Amino acid sequence: MAYGSIDALQKRLAEDVFHYASDQKKAAGRALGTLVEVVTFYTLRAWELTEHITIERRIAEFANPKIRHNVEFALHPIINSSTLWMRPTPKPLTAAKLRADLPFLNTNSIKSTQMISSTDVIRNATVLDENASVLVVGNVDIYEESECLISVSRLEAEPFAIFECKRVGVEEGQKKGPQTIEKAKQGAYVARTVSALQKIRSRNGNILGVLEDSDGTYITDEYQVLLQKIINNREMYIPNGFIFTVGVVSNHGNWFTSNDLNKELHVLAQSYDWLLFLTDQGLVKFIEDLIISPEARFEPARHAFLSSYTGKKGRNKFTKVTMEATADRVLRQYFSENLDEIESWFNVINPGNAAPSELRSNLLSLSLKSRLGGFTDDSGKK
Repeated sequence: MAYGSIDALQKRLAEDVFHYASDQKKAAGRALGTLVEVVTFYTLRAWELTEHITIERRIAEFANPKIRHNVEFALHPIINSSTLWMRPTPKPLTAAKLRADLPFLNTNSIKSTQMISSTDVIRNATVLDENASVLVVGNVDIYEESECLISVSRLEAEPFAIFECKRVGVEEGQKKGPQTIEKAKQGAYVARTVSALQKIRSRNGNILGVLEDSDGTYITDEYQVLLQKIINNREMYIPNGFIFTVGVVSNHGNWFTSNDLNKELHVLAQSYDWLLFLTDQGLVKFIEDLIISPEARFEPARHAFLSSYTGKKGRNKFTKVTMEATADRVLRQYFSENLDEIESWFNVINPGNAAPSELRSNLLSLSLKSRLGGFTDDSGKK
């Protein structure tokens, strides 16, 4: 059965999956929020940005480290990386078991978090070790009982980009969720405060960008022009403190549409460098293909989702952080095979007339850079 709207599908999930909950629709709504994050994460993986990702990191405001904000995903410059084959796969797989092959891991500070649990649950972007300037992050690229391939990256602690996902549902009988504008303001505040590239509105309504260079001088231009200069400059560095901000919002009754912006979307659109709108049609397609009526080869995703929502605590293995191993494998396969279609699920609200493929290009360009000081554009001008 095809579902014309996310609301109809949410009701189906509420009845069939979350029947144990005291508020079935609310429980289903929370699960939909998790699925938006899962779609975002596996899109980033399909965009070949896996080794740059950290999840649920606390990011400091620019020049104001006393205030930090949790963000769903951050992308960091890579200092160096390596891959390891483990034969057979040790379970649970922890940083301590990688120590012999990764001498840069600090014995006194390595984490005890499991990359692969004894019950075959993978932890995405596992932080193995960290200090004030460097993170060591591991990802499982291939997993079998007989062997597994692990990629390990040493990352600069300061990210070059962040992603935040925002979804608000509508309670039964209400036209608008009471927390919608508060969530929008929260996201807008984070987007406006984490980066050294600051926004100023001129009297005619144009958005200007201001960037303080390492020598204390200020660079100004139209915001999008200055942003593209930073992304596309031929020098292989990112200005200190600059963070590219991306928001992902979903409709489900509160955000209107990408062509019919309400107050909340206007607030977010003027705050994030890029704002993507995950359409109902896209999320419905994802849920139908992988959870409601999957092909046989994608059945592990359905099983992992359903076994995560049984009313018992501590069993969720279908999130952006933790994913059952076979579900992870088929999700990566699904996103790789259908990437062009998946990109079409996202409407770009800001900047106008852009496409998700352009965002991917911007992120890949930034991923090749490091932080080495001041900023000079291609003309040689400070």
